[in-house]
Amino acid sequence: MDSDMKYNAINDKKPIDKKPIDNNIPPQSGSALKIILRLTFAGVFSALILLATQLFKIPTGIGYANLGDGFILVAAYLLGPAAFFPAAIGSALADLLAGYPIYIPATFVIKGLMGLAAGFLLKNEKITVVRKIAVFTLAELIMIGGYFGYESLPFMYGPAAAAGSIIPNLGQAAVGILMGMILTAIMEKQRISIRSKLEN
Repeated sequence: MDSDMKYNAINDKKPIDKKPIDNNIPPQSGSALKIILRLTFAGVFSALILLATQLFKIPTGIGYANLGDGFILVAAYLLGPAAFFPAAIGSALADLLAGYPIYIPATFVIKGLMGLAAGFLLKNEKITVVRKIAVFTLAELIMIGGYFGYESLPFMYGPAAAAGSIIPNLGQAAVGILMGMILTAIMEKQRISIRSKLEN
């Protein structure tokens, strides 16, 4: 092959297309990290709620009062609406271990709604003390009303017997609100850091 043929063969080769790198593609590692953090916090609070409910319970005749509500309110303060999951799971597992399987469906819904409602109302960046008290009270009213309604059903105890659990549940609610106020005041700075990692 002479030099002219070599020259033409080289120039007949098509240049390799180089696709530009899209720097706007969001990194997947950040999303994966958020998922891991959310699952971690959900697991930790599920365990805390389970322990507080199971280890510190007071029999009420047809059920039991406990300290789990305080940690549900803290979870709502730190995790927002995602507190539904640890509140529902931790509390339902506590009923299972305590020997109250008939309460599991109601507890899952009632405690989950406590975490969901409180978390939704506390999702703003700045929360005043008055707002916290109001939200925590609303969450506890969900608990009191929810269990009264469930225990009033025909296959449970009926309204008369269910009314007997209102006073113990009011006491549980008061303790839960007090715990929630103290613990959230202590964890105010941590809340900013946790929420930024979970949401941003």
